[in-house]
Amino acid sequence: MRKKIVAGNWKMNTLPAEGATLAHEIVSRITEVPSDVQLILAPPFTHLDRVAEAIKDSSAALSAQNCADRDKGAFTGEVSAAMIAAAGCTYVILGHSERREYYHETSATLNSKMALALANGLRPIYCVGEKLEEREAGRHFDVVGAQIREVLFNLTPEQMASVVVAYEPVWAIGTGKTATAEQAQEIHAFIRKTLAEKYGWLSEEISILYGGSCKPANARELFAQKDIDGGLIGGAALKADDFIAIARSF
Repeated sequence: MRKKIVAGNWKMNTLPAEGATLAHEIVSRITEVPSDVQLILAPPFTHLDRVAEAIKDSSAALSAQNCADRDKGAFTGEVSAAMIAAAGCTYVILGHSERREYYHETSATLNSKMALALANGLRPIYCVGEKLEEREAGRHFDVVGAQIREVLFNLTPEQMASVVVAYEPVWAIGTGKTATAEQAQEIHAFIRKTLAEKYGWLSEEISILYGGSCKPANARELFAQKDIDGGLIGGAALKADDFIAIARSF
């Protein structure tokens, strides 16, 4: 059985005290969520200690939104994989479309981050997805396939077993647009088929999350699809009611 996951990416939102309050609200209602669903909270770096404290007695897990591509040294403003692991994280989001777009992260950068995350015992949530113009040009399979092959195909099977994949239709992030359940299932199935090229049967064990404007209103239909194992949630993760409702959609 693949793990069902609902991960909340808070992005650059909330102040530390607000984040701690939100985390408390979420874990206070965790019994409403099916026991086989893993909740993951990914607050900003500045909140990690407080959120770790808030969720310490619950089954929720902590994730960072990013990590540096170097292990330590004179890299002002960067936060290493070792640092976030020490702060209580068990997951880290890598390759989010906003990192690729705004900070020009390449596959080479992400290979370094992936290696450091795994070396520090973190489970990467590796994001893939196409822009609107790439989908309209019919290139979405090529784009997503390249993002998988250029990074994930460099891992051993043992390393790959620790990775979660998140598909983000970039055109549906923060736009209010959402891929139909059929569109989402089609590309999730493609991702699993691509992983099978390298990893065979292991591809059936990898959780693949949908990450494009997933809300309480559409989560049930999305999560009912054969190859969709949960969601990487953005805006809806900032409201405990919405986040819990999404997690209950299984």
